[in-house]
Amino acid sequence: MDQPNPHPAPSGPEAQPVVCARCGKKAPDGAPPTWTCSVENGTRQYFCVDCARANLRAIEGRLDSSWW
Repeated sequence: MDQPNPHPAPSGPEAQPVVCARCGKKAPDGAPPTWTCSVENGTRQYFCVDCARANLRAIEGRLDSSWW
């Protein structure tokens, strides 16, 4: 409970394009609400809808993406 909550990705003109860590699909306006965000080893990674659905059981099992 003492851990700070990470800030969401910025939106608007200053937003950086977000890239799916699995397939490389780009979201130019920041991560859409349907994408999955995972923090692994202190690094925030985003996964597109297709990759998240294909690996849902591993994500729910909290396995690092290197396992799937």
